[in-house]
Amino acid sequence: MKQITQNTFDFSGDVAIKVKSLDLHYGAFHALKNINCEMRRGAITALIGPSGCGKSTLLKTLNRMNDLVEGCRIDGKVEIGGVDIYDRRTDVSLLRKSVGMVFQRPNPFPMSIYDNIAYGPRTFGVRKKAELGDIVESSLKAANLWDELKDQLHKSALALSGGQQQRLCIARALAIKPEILLMDEPTSALDPISTGKIEELCEKLKEELTVVIVTHNMQQAARISDDTAFFLLGELIEFGATDKIFASPEKEQTLNYISGRFG
Repeated sequence: MKQITQNTFDFSGDVAIKVKSLDLHYGAFHALKNINCEMRRGAITALIGPSGCGKSTLLKTLNRMNDLVEGCRIDGKVEIGGVDIYDRRTDVSLLRKSVGMVFQRPNPFPMSIYDNIAYGPRTFGVRKKAELGDIVESSLKAANLWDELKDQLHKSALALSGGQQQRLCIARALAIKPEILLMDEPTSALDPISTGKIEELCEKLKEELTVVIVTHNMQQAARISDDTAFFLLGELIEFGATDKIFASPEKEQTLNYISGRFG
């Protein structure tokens, strides 16, 4: 049977991610219920909703992080770059090369700034010092960190501020040149200035990538996203252009949530 490889992914179309009739169970708990949506290439899609509604669960489904959860069962289909990522032929490491992830709290590796960025490229076979140096520089520039850190590349990443650590984690994800970047509440642990820098970075990244961001901050979703998906109790209640979702939602539950009546 043919192995699905990195070259199989096709990101030339208008849609980067298609989720079809997706159900996810953690044991007996039905966490996602018949999710259907399409996320546009080169756009920022925000996933919003109260705690426990399924938005982070969906995010982790998009690069198979839920494979690591015991008792997780998935039915339906997730297509990324035209590939059914839950097909048993799919190489998960290559999927995660195309679909990077940044977590809620900064999680730099306990090593130098340089080695944090070089880690992924080395994993995928890049060994030449000059090539690694170029990747480190371009990744830090893409994360708006080069000017701050270019003279500190061999300093421990753990010595950076929280906001710098989070941007370093974004640079680390960018170093393997993903097509999609998943971000799980990337600014929830940061101060307003660092949050602003991450938001500016997201706007810049969508020129090259598709970004999917989970956020509890509805103002943030309204500021930076092109499309918004509202989740409630494991169901996708409404999905559409952010301007429309916030100005004239079709569903009463969406209106109640964005107007602060619950959540």
